[in-house]
Amino acid sequence: MDKPQTDIREKIRAEALALGFDVCRFTPAHLPERIGQHLQTAIADGHHGTMDWLATRTDERSQPQTLWEGAKTVIMLGVNYGPEDDPLARLEWRDRGNISVYAQNEDYHDIIKKRLKQLGRWLGHEFETELKVFVDTAPVAEKPLAAQAGLGWQGKHTNLVSREFGSWLFLGAIYTALELPGDEPETDHCGSCRACLDICPTDAFPAPYRLDARACISYLTIEHKEPIPEQYRAKMGNRIYGCDDCLTVCPWNKFAAEAREAKLIAREELRAPTLAELSTLDDEVFRALFRKSPIKRIGRDRFIRNVMIAMGNSGDTSLLSAIEARLSDPSPLVRGMAVWAWAQLGGAAERLHKLRENEEEPHVRAELETALK
Repeated sequence: MDKPQTDIREKIRAEALALGFDVCRFTPAHLPERIGQHLQTAIADGHHGTMDWLATRTDERSQPQTLWEGAKTVIMLGVNYGPEDDPLARLEWRDRGNISVYAQNEDYHDIIKKRLKQLGRWLGHEFETELKVFVDTAPVAEKPLAAQAGLGWQGKHTNLVSREFGSWLFLGAIYTALELPGDEPETDHCGSCRACLDICPTDAFPAPYRLDARACISYLTIEHKEPIPEQYRAKMGNRIYGCDDCLTVCPWNKFAAEAREAKLIAREELRAPTLAELSTLDDEVFRALFRKSPIKRIGRDRFIRNVMIAMGNSGDTSLLSAIEARLSDPSPLVRGMAVWAWAQLGGAAERLHKLRENEEEPHVRAELETALK
């Protein structure tokens, strides 16, 4: 390897680590054709669900130089967000909401983009090069590029797995006009393990290395805008934003470390919030609570929709009064899921009898009658 190029890479790596990145590696701005083919197959099978942005600009997502023809090298960066406790343990706390590890504090997009811009400014000044920075904001194949750069490999659950950080890496990318040698790609170390596939509550993996988002709880609770399909509601348990099951169960997490960035460590009020308290959030309080969180993106109504389903799965009849308050919610999305939750806890028949005697709230009566059919 050319010595000056090696020196440049090590200078960039040192600067990235100094800025708070946990790993920095390099790869040519080119991906094999199979990456684009895999994406096209997934889209043709409808596995992207309603995420139409995945089906657009597929050429740019499949090949870095299609997005920016000046790209020569991609600098792939990772920030560890390893949890301090076992996310699976919170699934047993049925009166509390289970929020995905990555969303228990500030939005990682904001944290990483700030660091990427800092590194980009330094790069541009130090080496007089053109560049573009990305953190899940453009058609960039972050995980294939990260695997090619050697940060880890895409496991059978389609997420990146690192020998050093397990399943817990946020990714960022810098496309640069610098022509630098790539690091060695990582090889697949999944072997015969099926832990991530077998633990999935909704069987969202039609085959190893293939995910059908339409059945994935992360997709359903975050991307899906309509009522949750009935066949998945009970399987959601108390998961109200995302799902970490397939990430958590990976054996490579035994080498993982806790996040060192304070803004990525769980806020106490989001570690396991009570469902009863969450159910009372109006739009203003929701926005205040999740002001810096990725949760704010889905809005209050979709979030309370998820809370209602968790309440219905709780088996806790003391939550009936909190659910009843949402039967008259301004949002039809919330009302519909409140009806389902009410029926799950055995309160629907009694409530319907009262509503039949009272001509008020006809929309709630109709929803309850549908739920009881």
